[in-house]
Amino acid sequence: MSALIADDEIVHEVGLVWLEDTSRLDYVRQSLDRLPTRCARPAYRRDGRLVGYALLGPEAKPSRLSGTFRRRLFWLLPHDRDTVPDGLYATGSPAEAVDVRTLAPGDRGRRTERSAGGPRPAGP
Repeated sequence: MSALIADDEIVHEVGLVWLEDTSRLDYVRQSLDRLPTRCARPAYRRDGRLVGYALLGPEAKPSRLSGTFRRRLFWLLPHDRDTVPDGLYATGSPAEAVDVRTLAPGDRGRRTERSAGGPRPAGP
């Protein structure tokens, strides 16, 4: 969950890769996963779809025990608002959801009125 992601866990991020146009998304879910590489597109093993992922710089060190790197993944489930606008998250949002517009490398993002299901601002 985003509330559980500490700033020091994402300090080595150097970029975010988006696999789809995020301009129409009110939120994305984010999590820290253990992955075998710093930059390659990760395998995705959840329901739903992978929307994006973080890239780590060369100073990011793997775990001594597992040899894996902790990287952020951004994803959505089949019942999220982008797919089912009048469903479970017509108002409100999952605990791990943040407004995609507030995300940047090394910044865990934040919840906004839009990501929480409030009124959408006028315009594109």
